[in-house]
Amino acid sequence: MLELLLFIAGCTVMVFGAVGIIRFPDVYTRLHASTKCDTGGALSILLALTAYTGITLTSIKILTIAVLIFLLNPVVSHALARTAHKRGIKPDKITVVDMYARDYP
Repeated sequence: MLELLLFIAGCTVMVFGAVGIIRFPDVYTRLHASTKCDTGGALSILLALTAYTGITLTSIKILTIAVLIFLLNPVVSHALARTAHKRGIKPDKITVVDMYARDYP
């Protein structure tokens, strides 16, 4: 039962992330949606797979992948956002705060 709940939660987060990627106006908000989608959705699905397989070598491999996603996904999304800002891609006009412009004038 836990596997099913984790899987449904992961799929729901993935769907919301996909809708966010389609609906959000600029690269930064789309990047935010995709990061939440990958981290939250993929981790929930991988944990569901781990719970389903039990304690095996396969589950250890799945948990290793989950840890790598958890650690690397935020770092990569930050690097992409910083590179986009350095390349001159401006946030949408409805964006209230531009933290990179304050930190790197």
